[in-house]
This record gives sequence, C-alpha cells and structure tokens, in this order.
Amino acid sequence: MAMSFFDQFQSPVLMGMPLMVLAFTFPWILFPTSSPRWLGNRLLALQNWFIGQFTQQLLLPLNQGGHKWAVLFTSLMLFLISLNMLGLLPYTFTPTTQLSLNMGLAVPLWLATVIIGLRNQPTIALGHLLPEGTPTPLIPVLIIIETISLFIRPLALGVRLTANLTAGHLLIQLIATAAFVLMPLMPTVAILTAVLLLLLTLLEIAVAMIQAYVFVLLLSLYLQENV
Repeated sequence: MAMSFFDQFQSPVLMGMPLMVLAFTFPWILFPTSSPRWLGNRLLALQNWFIGQFTQQLLLPLNQGGHKWAVLFTSLMLFLISLNMLGLLPYTFTPTTQLSLNMGLAVPLWLATVIIGLRNQPTIALGHLLPEGTPTPLIPVLIIIETISLFIRPLALGVRLTANLTAGHLLIQLIATAAFVLMPLMPTVAILTAVLLLLLTLLEIAVAMIQAYVFVLLLSLYLQENV
C-alpha cells in the first residue's frame, strides 16, 4: 500500500512521544552565543550583522513605542527561518507546515497588538473600523466588514505560512518521485527533471526565508497601526 504524500506533514513520533519539542529547541543550538571577548569569530560577526540589518529594516516604519518589540520580532524571525530551513533537509520535519503551530504564533501576537492599541489609543483603534466620511447608510455594513477583516488577520498569517511551505514541499516530493521513476525508463528526461528539482529546491530555500520575513513584517505593520 503506497503512502500518501501528505504523510510527510504528520507530526513525528518516537516511542509514542512527539518530537515537536526537539524540533523547537534544536534550532537555537545552531546559533553561536555572544562571547565576552573583544574579538569574536567570523560566524558571530556575520550573525550580528544580519540581526542588525534585519532589525534596522523592520523598525524603520515603526514609531518609537514599537521599538520595544525589536527583540521579540528578531527572535521570531530567526526561529521561523531556522525551522523552515531545517525542514528542507532529508529525513527532517518542518513544524511550520502545521496550521496549529502557525495559528498558535499568529493569534497571541496579533491579539497583543490589538490590546495595545485599545489600551494606548482606544479612539484611534476603534476609528479604524469606520473610515472618515462614510455615508450614514453604509456605516453598519462597513463596521461589519472592517471587523471581519480585523479578525481574519491572524488566520491569514497562519494560513499563508502553512500553504506556501506545504505547497513547496509537496512539489519537491512529486518531482523527486518522478525523477526516480523515470531514471530507468528515460534517463535524459530524468536528468532534466533532477535539474528542475535542484532549481526548485533553491527556490524553496528562498521561499522559506521570505515567508518568515513576511510573517514578522505583517506583524510589525499591525503593530504600527496600534502604537
């Protein structure tokens, strides 16, 4: 009986114990920690440069009050990139292909931005539900539409990350299976398929990094509206 292509997205279990905790903690082992020495190594310098550049670009459109989220956003960015990239290795599992995990990250962070807006500037936060100059007959309809769009934001965050990673992984597995099947039958076509698989893998690496950046960038834009 052939296994389903979607079996690769099941949470791995070893001796009845889920390995999600191991998948969450392992990425942090790969990042070098800061050293008290005056001179660090090249890897630490490259990591600090990347974090500095990302934080600068992320906080550029934010007000001064949103800069308090810099550490959280940077840590989330590194965490998502690590999970997405490690999931591309053979015999590994990508936790961010699980919608439950992505929603678990998106909903609390989105809710925190909404609560901050309601606490600091309730008039402006509620004013987003009704654009200025709206005709009186359209006021109830627009309030309903804007409220629905507000609550759809965390769903869009989680579904976007899940759908992009799942689609890329499925396409890689389908093309890899086709290359193995065509190898004894049509070697030339199999080689071309393998080249296509290599290009798709490079594209998926870019998608893994871009989707992590988009996830954090959208959160920063939601925060910008409420600070």
